[in-house]
Amino acid sequence: MIVISADGHAGADLLDYRPYLEARYREEFDAWAKAYVNPFADLQAPEAERNWNSGRRLRELEQDGIVAEVLFPNTIPPFFPSANLTAPHPTAAEYELRWAGCRAHNRWLADFCAEAPGRRAGVAEILLNDVDDAVAEIRWAHGAGLRGGVLLPGVAPGAPVPPLHDPVYEPIWRTCAELGMPVNHHGGTGAPGLEPNHVALAIFIVEVSWYAHRALWHLILGGVFERHPDLRLVLTEQGSDWIPGVLDTLDYYFDRFRSGDATAEAKFGGPAVAGLSLRPSEYFARNCMVGATFMKPSETPLRHAIGVDRLMWGSDFPHDEGTFPYSREALRRSFHDVPADELHRIVAANAARVYGFDLDALRPVADRVGLTEKEIARPLEVLPADATSPVFNPRTIVRAW
Repeated sequence: MIVISADGHAGADLLDYRPYLEARYREEFDAWAKAYVNPFADLQAPEAERNWNSGRRLRELEQDGIVAEVLFPNTIPPFFPSANLTAPHPTAAEYELRWAGCRAHNRWLADFCAEAPGRRAGVAEILLNDVDDAVAEIRWAHGAGLRGGVLLPGVAPGAPVPPLHDPVYEPIWRTCAELGMPVNHHGGTGAPGLEPNHVALAIFIVEVSWYAHRALWHLILGGVFERHPDLRLVLTEQGSDWIPGVLDTLDYYFDRFRSGDATAEAKFGGPAVAGLSLRPSEYFARNCMVGATFMKPSETPLRHAIGVDRLMWGSDFPHDEGTFPYSREALRRSFHDVPADELHRIVAANAARVYGFDLDALRPVADRVGLTEKEIARPLEVLPADATSPVFNPRTIVRAW
């Protein structure tokens, strides 16, 4: 079988970003890099090179039965206070240097994808502080072959940029729709800043997915999908089990918003939905995809309620919560009783459609390293003792959010 991971993470070693910076920022980068202390243990260990060592990455993914992947950021770009996904929006004073670091990452990523033609779809990062800058970078990314599309930052309450439903972002949506660039919204973004105490960190883990989900109803109620029926939003590494309940909730409120002036919901929400021609669940079915990273056995029975043509499996390589080196076992655990045609869509065809992978070109690699339908159809009876991915937790639940 061809297996495409719709969720991988990569980035350069810190000093290797230097050549990708504009020359005018390099001296300041040297001083910043010398003083920067990396707080992330997984980016200091010898295994950190999985983020940028192309040969090692290909070998380990093939060992796991994976032939291609979508690449989100992972390491620390120049002038960032933390990894890309969790970094807060820069202030006006911070923007110039942060934007320079963001663009350096994108240019490194284009070269990294070119080292494995047809097997990597890089996701370009943008910032929301300057919409004209973001649009120009989206056009550059499209021309540079970053087929993964755009990483849309979440907007936490109190952020120094407008919320995602604000009309100021219309040029971004219009450009992505015009170019066929998927808009990816990854878990970890949009949450309030991490506070350095143990209670706040625990709360972050409990709440972080919910903050990422907010992009869905912001774009629906903001009329983004109404104005751009061809725009594709991909919700990645946020789970998938929350989707049926949230769509029911959104449809409920939509109906109440349309119920007339007598209800409180209509008074608050009626004007927002007046120009919408579809219910929220219909916009989801038309415009949205789900990067169902390390999809758990409790999520698989919901695949028809979510939409088999909207789910894309991901390994989350090289994260601790990812399925490596047990992706074969993870697929067996979650999909052993899924019909082959549905499985093919979830692990390959849907990602190929969204991100432009050529399945015929990937076939020789899959024939060499891939799993077979017969292998996946064999239930996993013994969980790997040293596995750290949630898919191998003996207890799995359907989450409320």
